[in-house]
Amino acid sequence: MEPSTLSEYLHIQKDVLHVIIILVLAWLLIALSRKLIRVFRNYMKTRVASAEDERRIETLARVFRYISTVVITLVAGMLVLSELGISIAPLLGAAGVVGIAVGFGAQSLVKDFFSGFFMLLENQVRVGDAVELAGKLGVVEEVTLRNTVLRDNEGNVHYIPNGEITVVTNKSRGYAFALIDIGVAYREDLDEVYAVIRATGAALRSDAEVGPKILEDIEIQGVQDWADSAVIVRCRIKTVALEQWTVRRVFLAQLKKAFDAQGIEIPYPHLTLYAGQDKLGKAPAFPVSLQQQEK
Repeated sequence: MEPSTLSEYLHIQKDVLHVIIILVLAWLLIALSRKLIRVFRNYMKTRVASAEDERRIETLARVFRYISTVVITLVAGMLVLSELGISIAPLLGAAGVVGIAVGFGAQSLVKDFFSGFFMLLENQVRVGDAVELAGKLGVVEEVTLRNTVLRDNEGNVHYIPNGEITVVTNKSRGYAFALIDIGVAYREDLDEVYAVIRATGAALRSDAEVGPKILEDIEIQGVQDWADSAVIVRCRIKTVALEQWTVRRVFLAQLKKAFDAQGIEIPYPHLTLYAGQDKLGKAPAFPVSLQQQEK
């Protein structure tokens, strides 16, 4: 082998070795950064007392893991190109020119990143929150600077670009209310109805399983509406965040049993039939025989 060929061969071997070292170091740095983020996340979780703070720490840990991976990968990529003899400066210049040309088409992407940054900065959404975003309701599974991932009650996963999020409705902050509209017949005594509702709410709050999810006694707000076949009574129960739906279902089941025991009617729509009208606009109700009623 000629000396020139040997030197070139050794030079190539040296470059390949440098590239391998860079890639190995990048892999180690990514693994180390993820471990440090995980250790810091677990440490911070032991320092907080609320589930809300834990969800925020989990969300920020995922974002930091994503950012560190991207930064280390970019730096390693540029170092590898430099070792291969590819000048980075022209690439950066070309990237600037192309960036200007593509920038108009990437405005939505930039908007997504800015919106995601401020959502995280202002602590609007965290992993595990029940939220409504862009017309979709579900539990947050992942938050990045690019998009937010929701899983709805049917198990469907929605990927929502952060730039499309204009209003955030978070149902997981601090506490929630189980809002309940109860229909009773017009003939029922409202004072008796209120008493049964309060007794059912008190019994539910003393329940060993459901009671810890309820923060205050049931609040009866009064008559909400005169519906076609019922008087609508509205009440609400203050609950732990994310437990309002469970409390509402259990309360309605218990209230149905209490109404049945007290003989309070939960009405259904009534229909009165008329055979027709005379010229004076008067008509008796359509006659129904006792035999037809029994049928």
